[in-house]
Amino acid sequence: MTIIEKTGGIKYWHKIVVLLCLGWTVMWIYRPVLTAIFPEVQQTIGPQSNTALGLIASCYFFAYTAMQIPAGMLVDKFGKKAVVIPGFLLFTIAALIIGNAHSITMIYIGSLLAGLGCGSYYGSAWSLSAENIPSEHRGFASAIINTGSALGMGISLLATSFLVKSLGMPWQYMLYIIAALLLCLVAGFAIIIKEQSKIKQAKQNDNIIKTTATQQVESQTSHSFFSSRMVASYIMYFATCYGYYMIVSWLPNFLETERGFTGGSIGSASSLVAFAAIPGALIISKISDKYRNKRLLFIIALELIAAATLLTTVQSATITFLLAGLIFYGLFGKLTVEPILISHVAETAPKTNYGTSFGVFNFFGMSSSVIAPPLTGYLADFTGTKITGFYVAIAILIIATVLFFLLNMHKSANNN
Repeated sequence: MTIIEKTGGIKYWHKIVVLLCLGWTVMWIYRPVLTAIFPEVQQTIGPQSNTALGLIASCYFFAYTAMQIPAGMLVDKFGKKAVVIPGFLLFTIAALIIGNAHSITMIYIGSLLAGLGCGSYYGSAWSLSAENIPSEHRGFASAIINTGSALGMGISLLATSFLVKSLGMPWQYMLYIIAALLLCLVAGFAIIIKEQSKIKQAKQNDNIIKTTATQQVESQTSHSFFSSRMVASYIMYFATCYGYYMIVSWLPNFLETERGFTGGSIGSASSLVAFAAIPGALIISKISDKYRNKRLLFIIALELIAAATLLTTVQSATITFLLAGLIFYGLFGKLTVEPILISHVAETAPKTNYGTSFGVFNFFGMSSSVIAPPLTGYLADFTGTKITGFYVAIAILIIATVLFFLLNMHKSANNN
C-alpha cells in the first residue's frame, strides 16, 4: 500500500514526514499552552485549586484517550483524510471556545472538544508513517516526525512566558494563533495526503493473504493486539507518558512556586526538556535503525536513564543540577524513546490493521495522561509539594521497565 511517486524529485514519504511533523508541532503548541500562564488565566476565570487546574489537562486527555481505538478503527475503514480533517476542524472550534472562556467550565468543555479533535490524529499519523516509510528509515523518520512534539512544546512555553508574562499580551491571543495554524494544517492534509481506493487496497490485502498464509497463522498468535510483546509495549508506553505528561502539566508551575523561577525564565527552563529531545531523538533513533535487533535494549536503557534524570531534577540542591536534570531527561526521555517504541510496535502489530493497532497502543499510553495531571495536583494539595508527584512518576517508570523486560524475555524464551 506504499505510494512511492515523486513530484519535483521529492518522494511522497518525505512529504508525509514533514506534514506529520507540523501536525505534532501545532498540537504541542496547544497542549502546554495554559500551564505556564495559569495565574493569568485565573485573572479571567477566578481563583482555582491545583486539582481544578489539573482537571483542565485531564478533560483534554480523557477525550483524546477515549477517541484512540474508535479513531483507529475509522482510519482502517474510511481512510486517514476522512478522519483527521474533521477532527482538526473540531480542534479549531475548541481552541476558539477556550480563547473566549470566562469560566473554568467553558475551559473544561473546550478541552474535551480539543481532545476529541486531536484524538483523530495519532492513528492517522502513524498509519501513514508505517505504510509509506521504508523500514530501514522508519526509526529516524519517526524521530523527525516526533520532533514536532518537542518543537511545539518549546515554542508554546517560550511564547506564553515571553509574550504573555513579559510583554503582557492577553493570554487569549495564543488560542487564536493556534486556531489559525490549525486551519493551515487542514489545508495541508487535504492537499498532500493521497488515499488509495478501498477496492485497490482490498485487492492488495487479498494478495497479501494468499501469498502469506503460513505467516498469517503465526500472526494470529504473535501479532495479536494483546500478545505478550504488545502488552509489554502498552505498559511501557503508559509509564513513559505518565512521567512526561506530569512534567508537561506541572513543570512550569513547579519551577515558579517551588524553585523561584520568574517571568521568561520559566518558559526557558521548561523548554529545555523539549529542545534537548530533538538531537537526542534524532541521534539515538538513527543508531537504533542501524542496530534494529537491539531495539529492546535501547528502550530499557533509555527508560532507566529517564528515571534517573527525573530523580536528579527533584533532588537537586542547585539550579545548575536542576537544569542539567531537565536537559538529560529531554535527551533520553519520552520523546527519544517513543520513536523506537513505535518502530517496535510497527514490526509486531497486525500489518492490515495499523490504525487500530496504534489506536490501542496510544490508548494505553494516553490513559496515563488522564491520571497524571489531577493526581499530581491532588498530591500537591495533600502534601504541600509537587515533588511527591515526581516520585510517583519515577516509581511507575521503574516498575514498568522491569515488567517490559520480563515479558519480552518470557516471549524470547518461548520462541527458543
